[in-house]
Amino acid sequence: MYKVFLLITSLEYGGAQTELVNLATQLKGSGWQVEVCTLLKPEVHMQRLAQAEIPLHDLAMQRGLANPIAIFRLVELIRRSQPQILHSHMVHANLLARLTRLFVKVPLLISTAQNMKEGSRWREIAYRLSDPLCDLTTNVSQVAVDRYVEVGAVPAHKVRYLPNSVNVERFNAQPEARQKLRTELSLEGMFVWIAVGRLTRQKNYPNLLHAFAAVAQNNPNACLLIAGGGELEAQIMELIESLGLGDRVRLLGNCSDMPDLFNAADAMVMASDWEGMPLVLLEAAASGLPIVATDVGGNGEVVIDGENGWLVPPGDTEALAVAMQKNMQLPDAARSQMGAIGRQHVLENFSLPAVAKRWQALYQELYARLA
Repeated sequence: MYKVFLLITSLEYGGAQTELVNLATQLKGSGWQVEVCTLLKPEVHMQRLAQAEIPLHDLAMQRGLANPIAIFRLVELIRRSQPQILHSHMVHANLLARLTRLFVKVPLLISTAQNMKEGSRWREIAYRLSDPLCDLTTNVSQVAVDRYVEVGAVPAHKVRYLPNSVNVERFNAQPEARQKLRTELSLEGMFVWIAVGRLTRQKNYPNLLHAFAAVAQNNPNACLLIAGGGELEAQIMELIESLGLGDRVRLLGNCSDMPDLFNAADAMVMASDWEGMPLVLLEAAASGLPIVATDVGGNGEVVIDGENGWLVPPGDTEALAVAMQKNMQLPDAARSQMGAIGRQHVLENFSLPAVAKRWQALYQELYARLA
């Protein structure tokens, strides 16, 4: 088996970070040698990696501060590790990995983008300028792959689609966990919507809150749980109060008990303006929840409109509210059927072992070409 060095910008609460750790543990369990490195000091997942006996390094960088020394720290780590494959994730790690290749030999470098947009236009230009230093770029949805080719971030012959994945054994319907958490959170008799994601502009929580305010007017038993932290927390709290939703919306912060939270909910909602392929949609679908989401990025690859949920245009508050209302008006049996369709879709297309095998096959294919 080959040795893989996985590099990522950060280890914090987020889909990209969870996906990397899932991949690392799957590779390790299949007999591969794996090391993980993060640019910033890790915040979560340390225990899980340690339990899997996967070495974890960090480059001690600080958010928002460029540090050229980090290149040489990474060079030294790679020289000691001597991996056959360097696989970077997220834009800063992708660009750093490419620059590092100027100073240390790595047989194979794969860069994984995790979104439709990873920031300003200069990052897309940087991707294109540094593309000769990379063997392959991947993205997590076909829509995102197509966009990266369209804007010139990567040539069409050097990019592929490999989706995110979900642990379908960890995320599934568990009636006992549902009842326990609903009792703890005093949610008995409520229709519980759950939204998951960092409190950032990308997620467009103002759109969601205005839509939920319209839904709440006609549904006194509706409530909304929001799991995630971020820089817009104060503004979002202020908007919740101004809309009179203080007793109907709960900000839970970053949560580690996501399987239980999905079980406590009746439906998932996402109002993002752009996405790659949100891991939380896969987790919600695996948990058997119907989903209302904006039709951006890879959302349409997870949510089959009218079958396991509804897709609405981004930024359309009225359409979002209508879809949420439609979901609430369904009989329980119809919602359960939608949830079952969603789980089956995930099982067939996005299960963690299946996607990990696709990565292994890709590594082997590209490395064989070098030989």
